[in-house]
Formats: sequence, structure tokens, C-alpha cells
Amino acid sequence: MTNMFRIALPDGSVREMPEGSTPADVAAAIGPGLAKAALAARVDGELRDITRPFEGDSKLELITSRDEKDALELFRHDFAHILAEAVQNLFPGTQITFGPATEDGFYYDFAPAPGRGPFTDEDLPLIEEEMRRIIARDEPLVREVWDKESVRDFFRRTGETFKAEWVMELPEGEPITMYRSGTADHSWMDLCRGPHLASTGKLDPAAFKLTRVSGAYWRGDPKNPMLSRIYGTAWLNRKQLDEHLRRLEEAAKRDHRRIGQEMDLFHLQAEAHGSIFWHPNGFLIWRELEAYMRRAIDGAGYQEVKTPQLMDARQWEQSGHWGKYRENMFVVPDEIPGTDEEAPVLSGDADLMAIKPMNCPAHVLIFNQGIKSYRDLPLRIYENGTCHRNEPHGALHGLMRVRQFTQDDAHIFCREDQIVDEVRAFCALADRIYRDLGFAKYGIKLALRPDQRFGSDEDWDKAEGELRDAVVAAGLATQEYGWEELPGEGAFYAPKLEWHLTDAIGRTWQVGTIQSDRVLPERLDASYVGEDGAKHRPIMLHRAIFGSYERFIGILIEHYAGKFPLWLAPVQAVVATIVSDADDYAKQVAGRLAQRGIRVDTDLRNEKINYKVREHSLAKVPLLLVVGKREAEEGTVALRRLGSEERQLVMSLDEAVSMIAAEAVPPDLRG
Repeated sequence: MTNMFRIALPDGSVREMPEGSTPADVAAAIGPGLAKAALAARVDGELRDITRPFEGDSKLELITSRDEKDALELFRHDFAHILAEAVQNLFPGTQITFGPATEDGFYYDFAPAPGRGPFTDEDLPLIEEEMRRIIARDEPLVREVWDKESVRDFFRRTGETFKAEWVMELPEGEPITMYRSGTADHSWMDLCRGPHLASTGKLDPAAFKLTRVSGAYWRGDPKNPMLSRIYGTAWLNRKQLDEHLRRLEEAAKRDHRRIGQEMDLFHLQAEAHGSIFWHPNGFLIWRELEAYMRRAIDGAGYQEVKTPQLMDARQWEQSGHWGKYRENMFVVPDEIPGTDEEAPVLSGDADLMAIKPMNCPAHVLIFNQGIKSYRDLPLRIYENGTCHRNEPHGALHGLMRVRQFTQDDAHIFCREDQIVDEVRAFCALADRIYRDLGFAKYGIKLALRPDQRFGSDEDWDKAEGELRDAVVAAGLATQEYGWEELPGEGAFYAPKLEWHLTDAIGRTWQVGTIQSDRVLPERLDASYVGEDGAKHRPIMLHRAIFGSYERFIGILIEHYAGKFPLWLAPVQAVVATIVSDADDYAKQVAGRLAQRGIRVDTDLRNEKINYKVREHSLAKVPLLLVVGKREAEEGTVALRRLGSEERQLVMSLDEAVSMIAAEAVPPDLRG
């Protein structure tokens, strides 16, 4: 007699299916439309191939293209495998390594065949055509379970030395899945956990594009062989691909590095890899943001501090950061004098110092000065703290990824009964700041405990619950705010709320965060005297809104495409003359604006006015005040706004000065 399995569906119904049945069989039993649309299945919470048989009674959710997040990951995973198959079809002797899905596509790393140089961008069109042929063949993708030795022997026979090396590091006795594409007379195989679509024909051949080739070391180690990494972008259909390519084109126009050069904001050079040379125009933006943030934190009850750059290595060991961040910390000295040896972790020598990669331990040391009472809490300590992290050279990227950065960093020391109110207050503060800076749309996500962490499960339960309760109480745990919980993505010492801003072209940027930490106060022996006269541990809320000034300015540059709101623009106005007879009047106009705090320049060059207009437009100057002989005689100006389709507006000088001065007031200071 055939065993029957009970398959529970999301609508509450239950279907009985014979042993050996698959999710595809359930879809077919429900209807032909669903059978065609179903791409994969979530069985008891695990994403699986739609052709993988049930192993017993199960809860089933069928995945279609409407489940966009899951569908995109499946499609991108399959495109990566098809890329690898296409490359090996075209270039025999090429070895494959790994090819994961990425945020907007996929990549695969290859070791070119002996005697062949690295792959180049010129190879991509040929590879794309072969990928489309594989999709058109509608090759089945079949999951097979092998043992470790069989996988190793297979890869050795086929000359895949990288895969053979990798498989030997997998746990003993653990079944290994291999995926075969094609038929018996034409098949290709790779090591993969899956899941995959049922066949290559499920993909839209017009929904992907190979984008570039770069170098990558095997396993990320410069001591290992250099591989060729081929990148691609992939979507559910051609429309989504075209929209993505349009966004990429727009993003290239907004690249903060290019705009930073055009506007003379900053530069980078080899003499200080990972650090920024701020020019006067760029630092004006920094100063405006810093002044704005100081007003915000002063109004929210924070006390600003300044802490040392160098701290004893033993302090970092005690805090737990030494074990987690040592390889990214700048240590002084990094060698034992007179030897070639690296400095020990704990030398017992107080002269072994580290440049701070974060401000948290220093703020605990400030809290620990003197006896604190429960009446002193919450204590909010803020610092524009400059930090250094030894990021890999290849990871550096303009303002977005640097080695020296300044955080708008604060730590709130509070009692357990104060946590929800403090987090709610932070949510309100962050909301106001993001909206003031032009980000009306953002998402909030809760990053939960990682596998490797400090602290007890009980403490993590409390911390996660407190953050969740605060967001619910603030009314932000909704679809409108993109509320989502992210298992395993918290810090090693605390769960965290993350703010993901959406910019002008629909990209998201993770910036602000608040973390509820019970670990660091314990490790660094922070305490306060409670109402009962006994010592208690404070809760430490780590929080930032910009994240870092460098990266946030980079985001602002790209969000506004350099066309900053007037209060943030480094040069707010230029007074340009039509004829030299108006030079004295132009200086008078500029003087009136400067008296009202406007950052203004004059352009008195003997050039045509159209040339001047074009040049200052390229420099993203928000306002151009054009003056000639008539304006000088009548006491007027002709005002042009950057990016405006309207003709210039003629107004009296008094009107123009009053209007510009009112518009240039930072948003938090307006009535």
C-alpha cells in the first residue's frame, strides 16, 4: 500500500499526496496555470527545487514570479550556472570555482585554460550568445546527492583542481548536492546547494546582460592564483532589465567621484589610500552638516565629548573588539622592535596601542568616571569621532568605503525601563533629520542575533524584544516603512535597527542604526547605583544617523546629482556681469548677499553671458544673478535657478536678497 503524505497549503487546506510526489505534482493537481507559474517551493520553511520529492507530512508554499525576492534569487543563481556552462562550452580547459547570486545579478570566477590569458570584456558578447542557446535548449536541472569522495574523484577526473580542493574541506559524512543540466548525451555538472529552477527554459533569455570582467584571487587570498571574475545582471523579464540598465546609466551620471571633481569638493590620491583630501567647497558641505547635527543632538539632550585616537591594546582585548577586528585595526607598533615578528595579541606592554576603529569603549570609559546614580540616566554621550579601519585596498571606493572616517556616533546609557522610550525618541530624531535632508522614503529593518555572538540567549531575547517594541510603539513596523526582520545579521554584541534610505533614483543605502547592548557594559564593568542602593549594569544603546560623514556626503552627492538644496550648496550664488560697466554694481550685489550670510562669488570676466551661465550650471551653482547696465541703473537683478525651465526672473535687489536669505536658512531653523 502506498504511503500518503499530508501537504498543508497556506490557505489552510490539506492535500494528500502519495509518497514520491513533488511540489510540482501539487501545483499540477491544483491547476495547469499554477503548474506553469510555479518556480520553486518552500517546504517547512526551506526553499527547495519544485521537483524534489516530499519526505513526509509537510507545509508547502509554492513560489511564483510574484514572490519577487525568492524568484530573483533563483533566477540569478541559475544564470550563474548557465554562465559557467557557457564558458566551458566555448573555452575547453577553463576551470570553474564559485558563482553566487548578488544584489542585482551574479558572477562566476574562472581559471582560464593553460596558455590562455584572462577573460576580457571583448569575450562577453560571445558568452551571452552561448548562454541564450543553453536557455533555448530548455535543459533540465537535476539535483543529485553524492558522497564526498565521489565528488572529489569526479572533479579530479575532469581537471577541476579548485573544486577538488574545496570539497575536501566540507564536513565528513555530510551529503553533497550536485546539479546536472542537460541530457545524458549532453550534460554539464557543478557542485551546488541549490535550489534551482526545473529547467533553463524557465529563464527569460532577454532578462540578463554580462556587464564586466575583473580579477579575483582564489578564496580572496593574494597568495593564491588570480582568477577571472565575470559579472552579470539578471532580472525576471526584459522590462526589469531595461529599468535596471537605465538606473545604472543614471547612477553613472551621479557618480560622486566624478561630481566631486567637477564641483571641486575633494580628491583621492595614492599618498593616502582610503583617506579623503577635502577641498574648501567640500568641507563647506561637511561644516553645514556638522552644524546641523550639533543643533539636533543639543536639542535632543546629548552631551558632546572627544576621545583619544590611540588606546592600549589591552582595552580592545577586554572589550572583545581585538578578537573580532584585529586584522582591520592599525596597531602601533605593528612589529616588535628589532625583529621581523608581528606584535603579540597581549604583550603585557602598555606601549602596544591601537588606533580606534570605533568609539564605543572610549565612551564607556567616560561613563565609568565617577559614580553614576539611576537618577543620572539616561546619559547620552555624542562624538564626531574619527576612526580608522584597515580596509582591503580593493574594497576602497571613493567616499563610500574609506580607511579614515568620522562617525556621528553616540551612546545612550540607560536603565531597562528606559530603553523603549529612548529608541522611540531616536526614531523620531532620525525621521526628522532624514526628511530635512531630502529622504522622505526609508525602510527600517531589525537585524537579529548572529551565530557567533557574546551574551546569553536571555539577554538577546530581551534586546530584540525591546527594539521590536519600540518600533511598534513608534508606528514604524509597517509595510510603508519596509519593516523586515533579518535573522543572523546583528552585531556580535547586540541586535540592531537599521535605516535604509531610498534615493532619487530608487537605490537604497543603509545608514543609521541603533543597537541595544548588554555585553560591552558587562565586559568593561560599567555600573550605576540603583534606587535600591545596589550596583546595576546600564544598557548601552549604540546609535548613529549619518553613519559616517564621508559616506553620507557621498550619498547626498549622488541623491542630488550635485544639485544641493540652497542651504547645503558650497557656492550658493554667483553674480555674473553682462558688460564691464556693471562690475561695480555686481560687487555691490555680492556684498549685500554676503552680509546676509550667503556664500557668493562674482564673475566679472570678459566672456559672453551664455558662456558664464553654462559654466556655472556645470558647477551646480543653485542661483545665478545676472546684471548688466540696465540692472545697475534700475537696482534690479535677473535671477536664474539651476535646472529651472522658467525664464530668468527680474526683481529688485532688496527682494532678491530677502528671498535668497530666507531660502538659505537650514530646514531646522525655519519658522
